[in-house]
Amino acid sequence: MAIYVTDEEQERVILVGVELDPADDCEKSLEELSELAKTAGAVTVGKMIQPRDSFHPATYIGKGKILELKELLWETHGTGIICDDELTSVQMGNLEAELDCKIMDRTLLILDIFAARAVSGEGKIQVELAQLKYRASRLAGLGKSLSRLGGGIGTRGPGEKKLEMDRRLIRERISRLKKELKDVERHRELIRGQRKQSGLKVAALVGYTSAGKSSIENALTQAGVLEDAMLFSTLDTTTRALTLDNTQEILLTDTVGFINKLPHGLVKAFRSTLEEVRYADLLIQVVDFSDENCRQQMQVTADTLKELGAGDIPQIV
Repeated sequence: MAIYVTDEEQERVILVGVELDPADDCEKSLEELSELAKTAGAVTVGKMIQPRDSFHPATYIGKGKILELKELLWETHGTGIICDDELTSVQMGNLEAELDCKIMDRTLLILDIFAARAVSGEGKIQVELAQLKYRASRLAGLGKSLSRLGGGIGTRGPGEKKLEMDRRLIRERISRLKKELKDVERHRELIRGQRKQSGLKVAALVGYTSAGKSSIENALTQAGVLEDAMLFSTLDTTTRALTLDNTQEILLTDTVGFINKLPHGLVKAFRSTLEEVRYADLLIQVVDFSDENCRQQMQVTADTLKELGAGDIPQIV
């Protein structure tokens, strides 16, 4: 009997960015997007940047660039487009209609990576919550396909329109997930309270994704956390005891890495995990100084810490 090995076909994507300000360095942002695509299992076959004063409200990029993209897709045998900014449902729908291929944005790509990397129950809940909120905000613009009546036995007659049914199901699931997350947060609060009573000081490792936080925690505490050059290799917070000078014991916490244009929905969904940073006595910011973008990455870290309310905690770089 012959055995056939079937490999999953790798997505071939073209990256598209809009440069609103030359100071933003769209080229560097697309390089990072290429790394994200690689982490998600796709291969980048082309890049396109359009300088504009603002995003095109209907298609993200201009009509001329859409024609160029069509040619580039044909030349490179591309299977999808990834845009460097968060698209509206209208932009996503119009681009899909114009280019007849899969359309993704930076947020969807990061959510996909988070979904693949989430290991703990809490991580999975947080990712699903962020995915559902993302989908709910885009339901209205997904066209006629979601406004048809359901097909098959038991769905004839006026019934409930698919769009309304999808909205209701998503609302119910979001509500359930929020309750589950609250239970997890209560458990986390309990652990924090126990730590406080023990009098142990907490140091949190923070920084850009793949800067080397897990490597440092492993070197100091033999934590056995996954070390990987891929972006977002670890999503779950790990805390380990560390003895200083053979006398004082502290707790060392490894946190989720930050990234430029980290979707706001993800920051909100992962707030309970990221809030570990707020309860630290000291922040250790890990920076990869061999990376030419390290200054910008430090600024992204500073901005994210400020958003989390942890900007004033003493910090060592």
